[in-house]
Amino acid sequence: METGLAAIRAAEPSDASGVWSLARAFATSFPLERAAFDRSYPALLAEANSLVLVATTPERGVAGYLLAHTHTTFLANGQVAWIEEVMVDPRMRLRGVGRALIAGAEGWARATGARHVALASRRAGPFYLALGFEDSATYFKKPLSERA
Repeated sequence: METGLAAIRAAEPSDASGVWSLARAFATSFPLERAAFDRSYPALLAEANSLVLVATTPERGVAGYLLAHTHTTFLANGQVAWIEEVMVDPRMRLRGVGRALIAGAEGWARATGARHVALASRRAGPFYLALGFEDSATYFKKPLSERA
């Protein structure tokens, strides 16, 4: 899939450094660890219920990525596709890259038989609303640490 500026495709092992650069730029409440990323990245590429897409350009390499999973729920009457992470290089925003990544995830979700696509977002609500998502719930998390 082409956005005019970026090609959207399944991530490959060689994309790891580009995805790492974008993932660590996320505003997070905990530090991202490179060793953990290096273990997770190939595992996610290999998981049957996972999707890792990248947006690439000849000039920037990996300019965006998306990570999603499918899982079965009672309330959806079947599979749900959950978008875990979407990140676009700030220099590539407002050019359709995020929209193309979401469209790629929606196509994958349909192909897997998912009933709907869901995600949580703190800062990009207007973007997702513009793509047809509905504001549905509040997201809560509780870290499980070894010290707890």
